Amino acid sequence: MSEPIFERDPSDPKKKEVAPLLKLALELGPLMVFFFANARGEWLIGKWPALGAFGGPIFLATGLFMIATAIALTASWMLTRSLPVMPVVSGAVVFVFGALTLWLQDDLFIKMKPTIVNSLFGAVLLGGLLFGKSLLGYVFGAAFRLDAEGWRKLTLRWGLFFFFLAVANEVVWRNFSTDFWVAFKVWGIMPITLVFTFTQMPLIMRHSLDEKPAE
Repeated sequence: MSEPIFERDPSDPKKKEVAPLLKLALELGPLMVFFFANARGEWLIGKWPALGAFGGPIFLATGLFMIATAIALTASWMLTRSLPVMPVVSGAVVFVFGALTLWLQDDLFIKMKPTIVNSLFGAVLLGGLLFGKSLLGYVFGAAFRLDAEGWRKLTLRWGLFFFFLAVANEVVWRNFSTDFWVAFKVWGIMPITLVFTFTQMPLIMRHSLDEKPAE
């Protein structure tokens, strides 16, 4: 029987796991490339003039972001012979909006990418709940074992949080400079997400199914 293209259900014992630090590097690596290329775009073009074909720093950053995303997804495939669902969805939007950004030389499209991705994730999570499915297990199933009520509540909270991130992205890119938006995307979204994640720990502990050692 052939292996599925996308990652297995978290409860499937055949699911292959990637080391947490490596998984973090694969997910954050392309974003760091995007930030560095935007901040040092002129320097990079000065060192390698061929990079000037992309355009200004934000367009160079977009091109390298697309390349880094493709490399991260390829590495994930090579390590597990499957593709993680959420990074694939995000990557697809990166490729489509990144291509539009480079083709039209208009950074509007890459700025809208986080809005589209977060809105899509929020809609998928909340839509799944309408059909009785707590889809967040595909993201955190390897880290936590929760009862059905715990997954339902956590999925609802994350669905709403994704919509919050979409609104925050719209507010920032429409009212601040491109450099500020890039910095917020890297150094603002991540701390906000970490704080939100930590605030969910009481709920996770209340609904955890982890067996406690016998007294």
